[in-house]
Amino acid sequence: MPNAWGRSIVGDARETSLGALGDLPAEDLRAQLHRMADWVADYKATIGDRVISPSVAPGKIAEQLRAAGWEHSAPLEQILGEFDEVVMPGILHWGHPAFLGYFGSTSNGPALLGEIAAAALNVSAMTWRTSPAATEMETITLEWIRDLIGLPDDLFGVVYDTASIATLHALAAARERSGGEIRKRGLAGRDDLPTYRIYASDQAHSSVKKSAIVLGIGEGNVVSVKTDSAFRMDVRTLREEIDADVRAGHRPLAVVATVGTTSTGSVDPIPEIGELCASQGIWLHIDAAYGGALGALEEGRWVMAGTESADSIVVNPHKWLFVPLDFSALYTRHPETLRSVFSLVPEYLRGDAARSGEVDYMDYGIQLGRRFRALKAWMVLRSFGRAGIVSRLREHLRLAQLFASWIDADPSFALAAPVTMGIVCFRYQPDGATGDEVNALNENIVERVNAVGRTYLTHTRLNGTVAMRIGLGNVLTTEEHLAEAWQVIRMESRRQG
Repeated sequence: MPNAWGRSIVGDARETSLGALGDLPAEDLRAQLHRMADWVADYKATIGDRVISPSVAPGKIAEQLRAAGWEHSAPLEQILGEFDEVVMPGILHWGHPAFLGYFGSTSNGPALLGEIAAAALNVSAMTWRTSPAATEMETITLEWIRDLIGLPDDLFGVVYDTASIATLHALAAARERSGGEIRKRGLAGRDDLPTYRIYASDQAHSSVKKSAIVLGIGEGNVVSVKTDSAFRMDVRTLREEIDADVRAGHRPLAVVATVGTTSTGSVDPIPEIGELCASQGIWLHIDAAYGGALGALEEGRWVMAGTESADSIVVNPHKWLFVPLDFSALYTRHPETLRSVFSLVPEYLRGDAARSGEVDYMDYGIQLGRRFRALKAWMVLRSFGRAGIVSRLREHLRLAQLFASWIDADPSFALAAPVTMGIVCFRYQPDGATGDEVNALNENIVERVNAVGRTYLTHTRLNGTVAMRIGLGNVLTTEEHLAEAWQVIRMESRRQG
């Protein structure tokens, strides 16, 4: 049976499989890499023609994978055939140019080449000595990103996988700085510690609460601060919440402010929040995972205002700076505090421990083994350059404003939030429909649109109302893709209304 790899799954004239010991022979590996390169290039070239959403029933893929088993070795031709026939039908094509859910896919050719090289090298960037190039490239790449988006040049950076992990590390440093010898003595069985409190807006990312859970602070001690009409943290309410906690004997630990909220792309008033935190000795962590990219633009540098007062800030190049998953950069003004939480050198690594002029990134996080993530980021920055990144960001902003203008021109739709970045939130509001009925309509429209397979979007809830949402970030997305998405949305809206 022929498949996308150009051979039959069974009965191939020359099947390639591993022997009892060792790896693929060099020539067999070369042939398979060429075939994989062709497959990847074909996939990238035809991705716009694919149906975005899979239509498989839950459990079907697992059933097929389980049936194939693993006890006995199989030739690569058969394995790759199974990949094409079993796995691919269950893929949601995030890289499709009309995929507008969550945040746009940041996959691209230069980054893909970097990932291939990193996989082949398979080094661990835990200490400088375990891979000097990986460590020093991480340092330089972090410097370039810091410069690109306009962060203060005295911030120390470290790469993690996601903003959730970066935020966890930042809040761990905040907890350590508060005193109490928590690294040494822990939290259990102690009655000499206050109740720690963390403050974030009601639009903040869920990772703030997850961090509180992991750190032993507790989800219930994350104070949800109300936002204004533009979904920005209300500083007056923040001050009131902090004052009330101090009177109650609690310890304000940290404020998490957001530059580019997940739902709407809103930006909290960082300068005012920074002043408040500085006056009360509270750690200020800025979640700029998405919106920090806007700082690369001269006209977008306003989002970086106030970051000079931050104790830590996270930026995810895999959300809007064209570095594929996963690559998250945490910057901090207090690297020694971060290091004091996590540095732990076992005897078997003492020979590799940092000497003068060396940085061991394992000392700044819970992870010991560390992928060579900097390689793909370096490939993107060198290939795109500042001008290439800036022009792509501006195009996404133009497309977002264009889509917003189509919504404004249709009386059956309305914007649900200001459009400041590559995110547009909007609602279908037919005459005569109100409340829960409108919410249900908007949820159903998203489901119906995604089922068509020509585009993909998500929904969110703002002030109790459901809104449809698109997120831009894919370098392949054009005005034509947005126009088709708008056509499908209106078509399904009419059917629902």
